[in-house]
Amino acid sequence: MTYRGRFAPTPSGDLHRGSLLTAVASYLDARQADGEWHLRIDDIDPPREVPGAADRLQQQLADHALHWDGSVQYQSQRHEAYAAAVDALLASGHAFYCQLSRRQLADLGGPHPGPAVAVGAGPGRAVRLAVPTAPVSFTDRLQGPQSLSLDEADGAFVIRRRDNLYAYQLACALDDADQGMTHILRGADLMDSTLRQLHVLDCLQRPRPEYGHLPVLTDQDGNKLSKSAGAAALSDDTPANLYAALRMLGLDPPVALAGAPCAEQLAWAIPQWQPGRLARTLTFPFTDVT
Repeated sequence: MTYRGRFAPTPSGDLHRGSLLTAVASYLDARQADGEWHLRIDDIDPPREVPGAADRLQQQLADHALHWDGSVQYQSQRHEAYAAAVDALLASGHAFYCQLSRRQLADLGGPHPGPAVAVGAGPGRAVRLAVPTAPVSFTDRLQGPQSLSLDEADGAFVIRRRDNLYAYQLACALDDADQGMTHILRGADLMDSTLRQLHVLDCLQRPRPEYGHLPVLTDQDGNKLSKSAGAAALSDDTPANLYAALRMLGLDPPVALAGAPCAEQLAWAIPQWQPGRLARTLTFPFTDVT
């Protein structure tokens, strides 16, 4: 089986330090396995998108010598596949229509009550996926055994929104399945999403990829470095960016590589990649790693 991995950023801004770390780790993992590394733009939520961000993300990856295989995939071009999946889940009884607003759900308290509040099809109604009473479980490559009782967490979750936009959990799971992804390496902040996406795949009777969740990069105060948290964009010094990322990923690149071209740094890093050497948390300022 050919290893197929991917990096799937949301075009809500430029690459930042944490997203570069994820891109580099997933790239090294795929290349060390002589596998494929693909790029998908997760542009399923237009209100969150920044004009031109998708193009800038691709340019930033290329500037760091992170070259992907094949053509770039866009979630915005996959609406027919998502619609077919929703129809299949409704037909199989796994999904149901719901007209409860966020306020009504908050007033109910606790998790979503599930199919007990199902209604017929109609405008302004979300489609939710019913969840099992048994926990959803898997063994993470980096974090070990993971399990979540979805019925005790948020309960049934949205797969198509009231405004007819498709939800991330459905789109991401289906894309990974349809694109034949075998290995997913991403941040540990997405662990809960992974467990929901596994449930989507199980309901669709699609194979599960193997997951590994990287420690989340934080600042000195323990805050996640993300676009939503105002993390600074990467500098234009791509060799310095990449060298710092390699060190944060538990590698020990020689000082002579510090100013070397990105392609040369990656060529050194691929055979050195050891996910087991990653720290459980990455809490040092990215720019201070020299």
